[in-house]
Parts: sequence; structure tokens; C-alpha cells
Amino acid sequence: MTDTPMNETPTRDTIARRTVLVATGATAATLAVGAAAPGTSTAPTTDTAPVAAAAICTLTKEMTEGPYYLDGQYVRADITEGKTGFPLKLALTVVDDDTCATIGNALVEIWHCDALGEYSGYVGNNGHNEPDSGTFLRGGVLTNAGGVANITTVYPGWYRGRCVHIHVKVHVGVTLTSDGSFTGGTELHTGQLFFDETVTARVGALSPYSANTVTRTTLAQDSIYDDGGAASGLLTLTALGGSPSAGYSGTLTLGVER
Repeated sequence: MTDTPMNETPTRDTIARRTVLVATGATAATLAVGAAAPGTSTAPTTDTAPVAAAAICTLTKEMTEGPYYLDGQYVRADITEGKTGFPLKLALTVVDDDTCATIGNALVEIWHCDALGEYSGYVGNNGHNEPDSGTFLRGGVLTNAGGVANITTVYPGWYRGRCVHIHVKVHVGVTLTSDGSFTGGTELHTGQLFFDETVTARVGALSPYSANTVTRTTLAQDSIYDDGGAASGLLTLTALGGSPSAGYSGTLTLGVER
């Protein structure tokens, strides 16, 4: 079998990225960019990925939905369903890329594979036999008044031909249903979230991730990630403790076209 992703080729035209300075003045914006330029950190910590400039609002690149999306997933803050793996606390901020205004009450929906590279609803595609609820590591939450969606999951594993990633959609105007799901609304964004290679290598060396014997594709080798940093979905990762098993927080601003 060749190391090629299954049906994960881009389905939308590349969207041009725009930047909007949101500091209170040109001087403040310049200082902010200089203090937190991409690839640097003013306060380095162990296992912390590069931080994007806080003073710039960018349209986040659209990327393929991939073959593993399932409709009608739960609206919930914790999507782990008991899956083993290192904790991942996501804080994703949704903003209007034209004005940089935060968007409250938007549904941020994510889905990703488990430590062994298996998606719920498709277990076995990466060569492992395990229980399949059809819902593990899937779901989403509404953003709060500050535009932030807080979701608890586990650090993803990997499968043949793809680097470690999380799929994400942003919807507005959804209706919550009595069964804990949602319906309707308008989809504003479909993309993917990516992980710093240094952090992933440390995570991948430890159990349960080390049991995944599929060759891991790196960011540089991936056919989807384009080395665009935060504008292409690269998370800022911060260690929650002294070892990878303590987990990470992951933050990113999603600039969407409203």
C-alpha cells in the first residue's frame, strides 16, 4: 500500500489571504507585530509551538473536508468519549476577517482520528480493530460572547499519507435539537488544524501513540498543509505540564468570510 491520503485532495479554489491591523494605532500595531512575529515567542516554554502575531487578523485558508465527515454530531464541550490519549484543550476564536470582530454563537465543529489513526464511523481503515461508537472524537460547541469555542479532546494520532491534523467547520445560525445535535444554519468555513512537528514527535514516541505502527507523514511531507502557519491552521501549542502525557492547550484564531 502506498502512503497516499484517501480522497483528501483540495476541493475549493485557494482563497487569497487578507490582513487587517487591529491595534489602536499604527505604532501600536507595529510594536505588537515586532513583539510576537510568526516563529518567535516572547516567553518560551517547553513544548511550545511558534506564536502568530496577535495584531493581525487573517482569513483562514479553506481546506478539504476529507472523506470522514459525518452529519448530525453532538453539540458538546468534551468529545473524548473515554478515548485514551494525551489531553488537548482547544480554544478557537472565530472572527470576521473583514472587521476582526469576534463572532458569538457560531458553532465550531471538529472531528479527528484517535491515537491509532481510526475515525469513528470508519474504524478499521487504518488497520486496527476497536469499538466504534460512530461519535467518538466528533462534536462541537457554540462560541461564547467573546467568539471563543472551548473544546476538550485528545491529541490526534495519524493515518497513512496524512500528517497529524483536526478537521474543523464553522457554522452560524444553527438550531440546537432535542437529541443534543444541531440542524440548519450556514457553513462559513471548512478547514484543518495542524500541529508543531517537534511536539508531535515527542507525543508519538509515547504510549498509546507509539502503538500506531503506520509511518507518520510530517507537515513538510503532507499534501494538504502548505506551510502557511496560523493562516493555514497551525495551532499554537502550550504544554500543560512537564511531560507530553500532561497534554497541551491549542489556540488559534479562525478568520472567516461572513
